[in-house]
Amino acid sequence: MLDVCLLGCGGSMPIPGRNLTSMVVSYQGRKLLIDCGEGTQVSLKILGWKIKNIDVILFTHFHADHIAGLPGLLLTIANSGRLEPITIIGPYGLIKVVTGLKVIAPVLPYSIKLVELCGEEKYFKKIGYFNINILSVEHRIPCFAYSIDINRNRKFDRGKALKNKVPLVFWNRLQKGEEIKQEDKLYTPDMVLGHDRRGLKVSYCTDSRPSSELVEFVKESDIFICEGMYGNDEKKDKAVLYKHMIFAEAAVIAKEAEVGELWLTHFSPSMTEPQSYIENARGIFENTIIGKDRYVKSISFEE
Repeated sequence: MLDVCLLGCGGSMPIPGRNLTSMVVSYQGRKLLIDCGEGTQVSLKILGWKIKNIDVILFTHFHADHIAGLPGLLLTIANSGRLEPITIIGPYGLIKVVTGLKVIAPVLPYSIKLVELCGEEKYFKKIGYFNINILSVEHRIPCFAYSIDINRNRKFDRGKALKNKVPLVFWNRLQKGEEIKQEDKLYTPDMVLGHDRRGLKVSYCTDSRPSSELVEFVKESDIFICEGMYGNDEKKDKAVLYKHMIFAEAAVIAKEAEVGELWLTHFSPSMTEPQSYIENARGIFENTIIGKDRYVKSISFEE
């Protein structure tokens, strides 16, 4: 089971009842955070979610509404007793930005591994359970969308093991992914495992214009979390100018990508009632949800 939570849904500046942009996924007790706007750790505290086991922090870009909550979060993680390293991934400039923010959090009991993305359109990183696909998107400064995939183990296939004449003593080790060589014979996991099974996929994109590459990137996500800076269709020219999206544009991406659900987030502070524009998205993609702080959903593997 994968738990997905919007910690903050605001863009530009916080307003009462709406923290700045952040989301977190939790799987098997480990957490991955994307963006860390003001109020991120407050939402985690309200939820009662442990901060100590955040293993990875991903930054889409370095506007303040996406990163200003980092120093306080790092200090709170330190106070939780964490000693294991944390990995932080972000666009070019990550080292400079994090070094600057750490001026007010200079001494931490754990190390930070900084992974700076530079020069490529796409990246892939695997950290623990999390398979992280990364796509460069169109904003005013370097910016990335992220897709988090959780693999599902293949089932043991007894019939296949017998057909391939795999010794019984090797079955367990092969099922766990080990390769075994005995004399001139190599036994591989494929000799005892069934077909691939669909995993879980959550994609996240803020501060971007739509593109065909983005549609393909988020294809068949169980949940697609996308910015909806403006709900009103008449704000499209403004969205184009500042490299954001309106609700309808996010909904078109969700429809073309055949995602399970679209969660809209990153609302302009001038849009105090985003729900009033919901039909601008649902008219295109019915399974659209207006995000709100601390909105949580658990998704499970298909049977």
